[in-house]
Amino acid sequence: MKRWISLAALLVWALSAWAQRPLTYYLPDIEYDAQVPSPEAFFGHQIGEWHLTHDKLVYYFKALADSSPRVTYTEYARSYEHRPLIYLTITSEKNHSRLEEIRAAHVALSDPASDQKVEDGQPVVLYQGFSIHGNEPSGGNAAPLVAYYLAAGQSDEVLQTLDNAVVLLDPCFNPDGFNRFSTWANMHKNKNLTADPQDREYSEAWPGGRTNHYWFDLNRDWLLVQHPESQGRIRTFHQWKPNVLTDHHEMGSNATFFFMPGIPSRTNPITPPLNQELTARIGDYHAEALDEIGSLYYTKESFDDFYYGKGSTYPDANGGIGILFEQASSRGHVQETDNGLLTFPFTIRNQVRTALSTQKAGVALRKDLLQYQRDFYRDGLAEARKGENGAFVFGETADPVRLQAFLDLLLQHQIEVYELKGQAGRFKPGAAYVVPLEQPQYRLVRGIFETMTTFQDSIFYDVSSWTLPLAFEIPYAPIARKDFNRNSLGGRYNGQLALKNQPVPQRSSYAYLLEWEHYSAPAALYAIMNGGLRAKVASEPFELEGKAYARGTVMVPVQGQDKGADEVYELMRQVAEQHKAVIIGVGTGLTPQGIDLGSRSFELLKKPDVLLIVGPGASPYEAGEAWHLLDQRYGIPVTMIEQEDVGRADLSRYTSIIMVDGGYSGLGSRGSSNIRDWVKGGGTLIAWKDAVSWAKGQGLAEVKMRSQDSQEQGRRPYAKISDDLGSDRIGGAIFQVEADLSHPLFYGYQREAIPIFQRGTLAIAPAENQYASPAVYAENPLLSGYARPEHLKKLGGSAAAIVSGAGRGKVICLSFNPNFRAFWYGTNRVLANSIFYGHTISGAAVERASGSPERGE
Repeated sequence: MKRWISLAALLVWALSAWAQRPLTYYLPDIEYDAQVPSPEAFFGHQIGEWHLTHDKLVYYFKALADSSPRVTYTEYARSYEHRPLIYLTITSEKNHSRLEEIRAAHVALSDPASDQKVEDGQPVVLYQGFSIHGNEPSGGNAAPLVAYYLAAGQSDEVLQTLDNAVVLLDPCFNPDGFNRFSTWANMHKNKNLTADPQDREYSEAWPGGRTNHYWFDLNRDWLLVQHPESQGRIRTFHQWKPNVLTDHHEMGSNATFFFMPGIPSRTNPITPPLNQELTARIGDYHAEALDEIGSLYYTKESFDDFYYGKGSTYPDANGGIGILFEQASSRGHVQETDNGLLTFPFTIRNQVRTALSTQKAGVALRKDLLQYQRDFYRDGLAEARKGENGAFVFGETADPVRLQAFLDLLLQHQIEVYELKGQAGRFKPGAAYVVPLEQPQYRLVRGIFETMTTFQDSIFYDVSSWTLPLAFEIPYAPIARKDFNRNSLGGRYNGQLALKNQPVPQRSSYAYLLEWEHYSAPAALYAIMNGGLRAKVASEPFELEGKAYARGTVMVPVQGQDKGADEVYELMRQVAEQHKAVIIGVGTGLTPQGIDLGSRSFELLKKPDVLLIVGPGASPYEAGEAWHLLDQRYGIPVTMIEQEDVGRADLSRYTSIIMVDGGYSGLGSRGSSNIRDWVKGGGTLIAWKDAVSWAKGQGLAEVKMRSQDSQEQGRRPYAKISDDLGSDRIGGAIFQVEADLSHPLFYGYQREAIPIFQRGTLAIAPAENQYASPAVYAENPLLSGYARPEHLKKLGGSAAAIVSGAGRGKVICLSFNPNFRAFWYGTNRVLANSIFYGHTISGAAVERASGSPERGE
């Protein structure tokens, strides 16, 4: 009893102290320009009393730019919810007067061909970014304080920083998630605060505020640049080439504070060792700042600099230093923790102090950082000239849409790409591109194209591989230095060469054929069907009017539609133009080879009506990836229903139901029964990873999971527990599967060997029905990344896809997520095919769930 009285008294004291916190709790006690509004004066409350919403950040930053000649305001992108992404450029008035000159001289340091040298007085460039995870709010709430300090502070230290640095201050990398979380925290705030961790304030509703509109983790998108927030940020990054980029995060409430460097053995080997040395030297300044206020911290014990797609690591491949900060999170306003009461203002103060210590370090190490930038690119070029390979060549003749997307990604990272001028192995001029290694972005090129299967460490904070041409399913190969000649390079790619407009379909009074090889074909097909036209898919190849057509070709007859021939043509023309789809008008249904257009091997398609089951248990990342693909790229409306509501939902309207990785106990018996009845009635359930286990448990899928051979018995050191558990998983690696291209799930693919991205160690035994496992892992499946030998043995020869089912329905079971982080273009088609063609799969090719009646019974 006394303990709880003491806690209550402590809480009352803490809240009383909170209410009295002055500006000096956060910032140095110096003189500030009275013409510049303080955060407290602008917001009407001290920072930390309420969670700032994103619109308030924007208004305040505009006010700073209007009131201080040290500050300019820039909007660089808009989020999916159309919120502005902004940054302030903060430097001295003198530097502002020649800002473009400063920027040009700074960027020239990254050009090995430039004679630009590090000059006396040349400013260092610091990019300070906050709250890329929306429910890690201390960073975004610290940003106004940091900006005010630089905009209004009158101390010698502030003036020295302004003279010697250009600070790009980005208050919120993720406006949509930040706003979602601030609304949650503020709507649950008590006048008399509770620190009870069980309070609803500290337990967000699914999917939480961490992610952007489509539930993506934007901190994994720096290299992938699939979202507007990242695309704008990367443009800004390369406009300035910052020497230091800080990324302010939060972690579990019972932790303290972390700053880089991370675990040394987990640094990407492409990164120069000096990068980590400079990171450690900068860390000394953080330690001093936190020591001064008595905050606990640690370094080098967790997190890493391996995956180049994170904010704290992307700069490492671009001549800069990435710094990760992780602050223990109050998640709301005050919370009991192992380290005592953790208040929101305390978390903000740590972020402010380390933001200021970064500025102090940047100025003190200015010459070293600028010289490192210069040497990074010059040394990289020298290293490239000595390397085994001279270039990478790639090309994709069947699908210019995927090729265009890959090329555009390379350009966003300022990678030089050229047309292939001469033959290079199997790659021919006019249909391939070359990326030389001898270029300024040498290290990033390696990070994008190289595969790796041996590592110094077996644990990764994020994925262990991300080889981008494999993700886009684009054939590529290295060109050995001895075989590479720059005379083989054609014109430099400028973003306009790969995807030319497809010819307008010839008007037909008979039928139109939509080729399925293009990435945008599913979007085109949905637009056609949504326009009111019937369509059929060819389950056998054929030739017509001198052209070969593969399985998966869609045929739209002109006759028998509810539209006249002119209306049909106009719709087909618009679809072809909008989606860059290959649509061909034909004048006859009689083919010289293969099936005729009136054949029963053309199967009638259903216009998709898709349900995505969401809510607690389901992975918000994977649900968001499916939603994003269908909504943004295919133009297919998606209905999302929470698990607890499925039991009372009318499922009869849906042609397909998607269940992503996760747990589905929230469905309850009523929801599960509703789905079982829907499948047996003829629906197509698409499930992957742990959702397959749910389908198996419900008697909807006949699958057998492969188990791993038991590990050798014996003793292991207690100190190895964490490492052993960490390495006993596949955190993210690339594997090869062998697909049956005659199967509807793989219509449109050109190559049987398909790279997939795998997380987790789920392995499914091939089905007993010889036709029901249309894709299996290669016997030696690892293409790139880390996996323990026992996991490789278990996966080799296992099923990547099984078609099971019950009653008249199909259950498509996948061992992998086909939509990983929106950049895995190569397997998106598997989901599209499942939705459009799943119901056409022959009942004879279905692995029937135990006790399920045969088709038609």
